[in-house]
Amino acid sequence: MIQGIGASAGIAIGRSFVLPNWEWELPEQKIDVADFAREFERVYEGIRTSKSEIEQIKDELRDVVGSEETHIFDAHIAILDDPVFMNEIQGIIQRQYKAAEVAVKEAIDHFVTMFDLLDDEYMKERALDIKDVGNRLLKHLLGAPEITLPSDTQPFILIAKELSPSQLAHINPQHVLGIVTLAGSTTSHSAIMARALGVPLVVGVETKLEEPIQTGQTIIIDGSDGTVFIDPVQQVIDSYSELHSHQAEAKKRLHGIAGHRPVTPDGKRLELAANISSFKELEIALASGAHGVGLFRTEFLYMDRNRFPKEEEQFEVYRSVAERLGGEPLVIRTLDVGGDKQLDYFELPEEDNPFLGYRAIRISLDRQDLFKTQLRAILRASYYGQVKLMYPLISSVDEVRAANAVLNEAKRELEEAGLPYDKGMKIGIMIEVPAAVMIADLLAEEVDFFSIGTNDLVQFTLAVDRMNEEISHLYEPYHPALLRMLRMTVEAAKRSGITVGVCGELAGDLRALPIWLSLDVDELSMSSHSILQVKERLLCTSQEESREVFQKLHACRTSTEILEQLNGFMERINKKTANG
Repeated sequence: MIQGIGASAGIAIGRSFVLPNWEWELPEQKIDVADFAREFERVYEGIRTSKSEIEQIKDELRDVVGSEETHIFDAHIAILDDPVFMNEIQGIIQRQYKAAEVAVKEAIDHFVTMFDLLDDEYMKERALDIKDVGNRLLKHLLGAPEITLPSDTQPFILIAKELSPSQLAHINPQHVLGIVTLAGSTTSHSAIMARALGVPLVVGVETKLEEPIQTGQTIIIDGSDGTVFIDPVQQVIDSYSELHSHQAEAKKRLHGIAGHRPVTPDGKRLELAANISSFKELEIALASGAHGVGLFRTEFLYMDRNRFPKEEEQFEVYRSVAERLGGEPLVIRTLDVGGDKQLDYFELPEEDNPFLGYRAIRISLDRQDLFKTQLRAILRASYYGQVKLMYPLISSVDEVRAANAVLNEAKRELEEAGLPYDKGMKIGIMIEVPAAVMIADLLAEEVDFFSIGTNDLVQFTLAVDRMNEEISHLYEPYHPALLRMLRMTVEAAKRSGITVGVCGELAGDLRALPIWLSLDVDELSMSSHSILQVKERLLCTSQEESREVFQKLHACRTSTEILEQLNGFMERINKKTANG
């Protein structure tokens, strides 16, 4: 067994097909000065052809994965249009008298090496985009055929060193059961597309392999936990085949409760909403029975493009989502970039610790021109549905008041322009830093609702970066300190009469359900694939039982003890349900 990183959930069992690496035969001879113009024109023609191909890929994929995911290819076009990229190629031709294809290859290598050296996972992933674009350009300059996947054989599991978005765009899910890449991460463009296509994906196995995987070997992958088996024994194959069948049956069964009201046996209603980043994800959420959207991550409207989105562009997206929800709530979080989320066209300062630096609401309050543009778009969309506004990374009352001051300016401008908006639109904040927890009573007097972002709250509380492999074992979402912080936050909200929800990963964790029921939170917002599982558990878990187990949790001194109590409670609920 090999332990990689699960990047797209699902189990796949089949024969492997190893994708060959790009290999180019480049001319070695020098060119004459008289040939410069011809080589420049070859590059220009290659860029025109490449851009045309990319636009075609976008059109073909739009109906499959949605328009938001195809924005990945806008970034590829931006690279081809980047004067820095072109200047590097022209400089190599002129200074070193090298042919166009050699200059392109050296320019690719230069930028890829430069990005790989940066201590930034997002920028490392962008190196793959540059490589992808460069390989497409090289293919046209050399007249090389596209590396294609077999389509006339049995479905297979694709093995690749790394997989570019362009290669993934040509994948037919009917032929590709799953994917394993030696490199890559869960934040890569390829991982995003694999999830959109519903193809199981495991990444980052290169250092775990004792010998290379060969085409034709039997492979089992679990994209949820990153497990990979190579030529497993029949017992393992039978076990995972049974698990695969159970998952398919469970998925079918769960869709049968999509329309059920999210109410416990003793009458506690707990709204189950979705976290989304695109209109396409909304459709999946609604099919899963989501009660509105508890977190619309607007930063994805800003990513994979070469400029900030204009007010009208944002308004159209927000309005479309609000109208599609038909009166169900839509919580729109204002721009949350910085840290691990960078914008190629917005140069952020280099920081030793960007997660504690210039990000989220801090950028918005500093760049009020950008902030007001987004606020105007959200306000305008509020006229078309039950829209709520939420500020991220709040740590003080001053920040809330400063943000609301800009919001009031946006309101006055809309009124002067005669543009309608919901004058009663509710305003909320993310509770994701310890400071916000400690002054939750003060913050509750300033806003209409809280949403607890457990991912960052755990990291900031425990001083643990969960993406850091050296210390990720210290990331303990069931730490006793977190339970106390959750209780403080919810109690402060209830005393002030405002609603409180949860939108971090713990919202979709079945083990945490008795915590939310005991605390009497109003809403859980999670990824769409978790909604039906949580609803199924909610329908058979009483609030009274949850309060009993929560009292026991407060007597626990360690995360291990807390998890033992929660797992034991889950087992009791499962047995009770199984016995009818």
